[in-house]
Amino acid sequence: MLNLPEDFIFGGATAAYQAEGATKEGNKGRVAWDTFLEKQGRFSADPASDFYHKYPVDLELSERFGVNGIRVSIAWSRIFPNGYGTPNPEGVEFYHKLFQECRKRNVEPFVTLHHFDTPEVLHSDGDFLNKENIQHFVDYAEFAFKEYQEEVEYWITFNEIWPVSSGQYLTGTFPPGIRFDFGKLIQSMHNMMVAHAKAVVLFKKMNISGEIGIVHSLEYRYPYTDNEEDKKAAHIDDVLANQFLLDATFKGSYSDDTMLAINHILDINNGTLTVEDEDMHVLKQASELNDFLGINSYQSSFIRAYDGENEIFHNGTGDKGTSVFRLKGIGEKMFDMDIPRTDWDWLIYPKGLYDMMVRVKNDYPNYKKIYITENGMGYKDDFNNGVIEDEPRIEYIREHLEAVAKAISDGVNVKGYFLWSLMDVFSWSNGYNKRYGLFYVDFETQERYPKKSAYWFKELSETKIIQPATSVSSLKE
Repeated sequence: MLNLPEDFIFGGATAAYQAEGATKEGNKGRVAWDTFLEKQGRFSADPASDFYHKYPVDLELSERFGVNGIRVSIAWSRIFPNGYGTPNPEGVEFYHKLFQECRKRNVEPFVTLHHFDTPEVLHSDGDFLNKENIQHFVDYAEFAFKEYQEEVEYWITFNEIWPVSSGQYLTGTFPPGIRFDFGKLIQSMHNMMVAHAKAVVLFKKMNISGEIGIVHSLEYRYPYTDNEEDKKAAHIDDVLANQFLLDATFKGSYSDDTMLAINHILDINNGTLTVEDEDMHVLKQASELNDFLGINSYQSSFIRAYDGENEIFHNGTGDKGTSVFRLKGIGEKMFDMDIPRTDWDWLIYPKGLYDMMVRVKNDYPNYKKIYITENGMGYKDDFNNGVIEDEPRIEYIREHLEAVAKAISDGVNVKGYFLWSLMDVFSWSNGYNKRYGLFYVDFETQERYPKKSAYWFKELSETKIIQPATSVSSLKE
């Protein structure tokens, strides 16, 4: 059995759009997801987990079950319904109450400014492809820094730049639903990194107490075989999803190796990237100012060389074995290895999390510390009169926390782990059938029920010892 440090954060993660509900309350402005989901007609993010009204319940559960940190995001359109202009007093006050309740319950808030939910007015005007929206984001960040400086110690600029950009312009699963436009994909990633950098530089100039960082989704890419073609494919895919963003974060520039791969991707897929001198200047400024890196990790990928046309099928229903992911001139994700996977075809491979943490330490030695800001298992939980036996989730968490403990012992400065998710939440492309939470949410009644994993997590936070699932002897407190 392995131990975790005494000052370790045992957190739960949420996001405003996936948890709050109340999409039309408190003068909240619309986001692109509202329209996107209405057109699909499959499901709605209202009421989600009704965190807008139920946050005192969720934070009381957090305190009771040893969750001493929570990732929450501010819904930009609750503060500025159109993305800019006059702040909305009801939205401003809601987050004051939320952060004060966090303090009351001894749960440290880690606050994200952008978690996939650009206000619809700005999203319709090009989102981050429009550089004017970078300044709107920085203005919003400045307001939040000033307004909540007495209540928030930890700030996150963006959550998962690669997934939001790829969802928008590669897979088409995020609004505006564009597929295989690599120019827009990479330009969006670059521009969001510029927005991050400007917000970081501003935060430091404001001399506000606290820390600021960014959250990247970093999933290790391995070659499917040892042949050179597969190694090259895995490297190119890694540059696109990981190295491009890590270079921007910690080097403030794109290495020759990075740009060789990026230019290859753009050339073969008829895309272009515009990088201005001013962009690189602010990226360089911010590269030494990041206080922490958040890593979201759910799976790893094994990549085989592929020269065909782009082809993606997104498994959004939990129909195991249906995923297809092939990118022209890059590679193909393989799923036939002897590695367990979830019903959504996500490979369960904790070694990938360990390898990524060690890579950050070795390749970007100016990093300061790491938080695992999301990790967890989507599962079709069975509700048995309020008793939820979710041993597969406990095993998943345990194995990944062992990877964290091993990385710490090997010199990586990891300060906390946030389970996705604190309670069951709305899922962007899956609706409500894919559950992640420590606490089961009956979406009809909005009642909460601790799962077996919640009792296991409570024992973990108290002892700091990573125990097997069998250590939970009872579902009674």
